[in-house]
Amino acid sequence: MRAFVLTGPGAGGVREVPRPVAAPGEVVVDVERAGVCGTDAEFFSGDMAYLRSGHTTYPLRPGHEWAGVVSSVGSGVDAAWLGRRVMGDTMIGDGTCRRCRRGLQHVCEARQEVGVRDGRPGALAEQLAVPASSLHALPGSVDAVLGALVEPGGNALRAARATGAGAGDRVLVFGPGTIGLMAAMFARADGAEVHLMGRTEASLRFARSLGFEHAWTEDELPDLPFDAVIDATNAAQLPARAVELVEPGGRVVYIGLSATPSTLDTRTLVLGDVTAVGILSASPGLAATIEAYASGAVDPRPLVGATVGLSDVAAVLAGTHPTGPAPKVHVDPRL
Repeated sequence: MRAFVLTGPGAGGVREVPRPVAAPGEVVVDVERAGVCGTDAEFFSGDMAYLRSGHTTYPLRPGHEWAGVVSSVGSGVDAAWLGRRVMGDTMIGDGTCRRCRRGLQHVCEARQEVGVRDGRPGALAEQLAVPASSLHALPGSVDAVLGALVEPGGNALRAARATGAGAGDRVLVFGPGTIGLMAAMFARADGAEVHLMGRTEASLRFARSLGFEHAWTEDELPDLPFDAVIDATNAAQLPARAVELVEPGGRVVYIGLSATPSTLDTRTLVLGDVTAVGILSASPGLAATIEAYASGAVDPRPLVGATVGLSDVAAVLAGTHPTGPAPKVHVDPRL
């Protein structure tokens, strides 16, 4: 079958690889859509921290945001999965450690990560194999495009819910990229007044086209009380700025990661009685995200600016493929 394989920094392309076989407890999925995200771009550039830690090595097959149809099942797997449209959890814990037993498999020390850590090839391919235990069935109202947006949406939902914001609250989101815009959508659906802060007029204009009229550069940001701030950027200076801008007694949520260490004066946290929360992984938010998409409470489909084939992935990762103002690119391996 065809798959996109990275062989080194800046090097990769479509290769013929063996088709996966469903081991006991696993299924094989025919991939309909897979999202390209910042993690994939970091693998392409060679900047991904897992490459330095040894959790990941080249060659690798990325892709952890996906949806598809189950085409075969291994022994011990309910045959009712056959023909179902599904998406899957990226984080796969060992199932035996203390964290897994406490329902925190997404921070299991020995976890596998589909398309991210060695051992679990990703979804930028015609097929992939995953444990049946990682699957989430998609209802009929959640098509393949929405299905491939569940994984990033789960991260965003967790960030929005971590603010505790609702009707009467004002939330500021740093970064109008995919996660920032999705977090804004979930916060808005929960009744909050949402503001977005970005760097470029094009990104802010796109945010306004989604109904977010309060979209600003940092210089334009109005002097308003913000009950919560979500940092969905990779800017090392913004974690500290979030604490400066949030109201005393408020909450700051960190879901972005900077390439260099960010510094934060904890005295500002303490003296403001501010709660800081870090978000890693969509795992605890996947079911609620599917429900939000199925009900129509949140519709992130406008964030998909282009759908390409496997042969275009290298150009997308290199930033040379035209995509338009919407931040997300999807891959259809069948193209």
